[in-house]
Amino acid sequence: MTTVDYSQKIPNNVNLGDDRRLQRALEAWQPAFLNWWDELGPAGSSDYEIFLRTAIDVSAKGWAHFDMVKMPDYRWGIFLGDKEENRKIGFGAHKGEDAWQEVPGEYRAELRRLIVTQGDTEPASVEQQRQLGRTCPSLYDLRSLFQVNVEEGRHLWAMVYLLHAYFGRDGREEADEMLMRHSGDEDKPRILEAFNVPTTDWLSFFMFTYFQDRDGKFQLNSLAESGFDPLSRTCNFMLTEEAHHMFVGESGVGRVVERSIQLIKEHDTLDIRQHGGIDLSTIQKWINFHFSICLDLFGQEKSTNAANFYNMGLKGRFQEMKIDDDHLLDNDIYMIPEIEGNRVIMSETGALGSINERLRNDYRDDCQRGMDRWNKMLAGAGVDFKLSLPHSAFHRNIGIFADINADVKGNIISQQEWDASINDWIPTPEDRAFVESLMVPVTEVGKVAGWIAPPARGIQGKEPNFEYVRFH
Repeated sequence: MTTVDYSQKIPNNVNLGDDRRLQRALEAWQPAFLNWWDELGPAGSSDYEIFLRTAIDVSAKGWAHFDMVKMPDYRWGIFLGDKEENRKIGFGAHKGEDAWQEVPGEYRAELRRLIVTQGDTEPASVEQQRQLGRTCPSLYDLRSLFQVNVEEGRHLWAMVYLLHAYFGRDGREEADEMLMRHSGDEDKPRILEAFNVPTTDWLSFFMFTYFQDRDGKFQLNSLAESGFDPLSRTCNFMLTEEAHHMFVGESGVGRVVERSIQLIKEHDTLDIRQHGGIDLSTIQKWINFHFSICLDLFGQEKSTNAANFYNMGLKGRFQEMKIDDDHLLDNDIYMIPEIEGNRVIMSETGALGSINERLRNDYRDDCQRGMDRWNKMLAGAGVDFKLSLPHSAFHRNIGIFADINADVKGNIISQQEWDASINDWIPTPEDRAFVESLMVPVTEVGKVAGWIAPPARGIQGKEPNFEYVRFH
């Protein structure tokens, strides 16, 4: 177990004080981060006291301390998972070699690109969600939002540390750029398009933490396999925090579904908008939208870059060491989708070139588990409605499906058919206006907005009606 040193200006478990040059560089970056947080972090929250968890070590159990904290006083820091002695690279051309403790010179640019792309998503999500606190459905949910926000901020610190510690001047410049790009900015947007879409309502926030943060789980898991040991150790600890973000999403959507079921039963109709609820068809539209834009985050179905990252030993597959193959993939095949005429077919291709598609399929399977749980709730209540993930061809902007129109079942359709039906599949401006009309803040202790069910249990042994946020 590696404990975190909170006596330092920047809390860390990497012996930062032993490298004064690095310490000075990060301490020089810290004010810019705090300015960014003040300007683009959660709006109007600086005086709130929030029941937040703070990491105190990097073990899987007993790793966090909970207390009332003002977010500007939150101790962001640099935490790496414990070092595995004699760790070997598990895949690619360097399989079996000692894991790298320094950046391999021949892969420097590729490794920096992976770190920057991952790092850019962390502040982006904070920027996307900055106004949500003004419309919270309960103090419990407001606390969940702020916990996610501060941990995304710490995940930014994790990537900035790697850039400063291992990439010299251009790493420091990349770290500065992290705070210069902004979500949705016309001139300097965030790198990945899904992180330029504002999150303006709480249904979108729950979908974001279910779908986008689940993408984060799969990307971080793949990077945790990296032959570059500091990146692996960093991502392993980030995954510990990421699990809570996905819990916020899954339980949040589940509570929306639960409340919708209550209103359906009470009024004997699926049309519960008039009763202040979010109807199941609208929830389905939000699922279609968020899932489809997240599929694009995995990249092209056939990718030379992904193959190179794998071959170089920089980024593996999801749970690489649990896969029963040679971890070289030179002669292996994988099935990927292709378009033949007006239909989608599956075609054999080399497994090395289809790393992205395998990761996307693993992600889809993981997303389906939530659908199954929500549908079990609906079936148990006798509600004749089933939530589903749209086909992977639906509403895509990257890969082989970018230039075609497909319905939610994967049938290729004409532009005319698409235009006639798209409003049935993804949120319309009217749908968004309706959901946003429900976003009236509820900040009284123990109270919850009428469109979502109360949480089943509280945080860290507290009751659901605990005063999780105190206003001043």
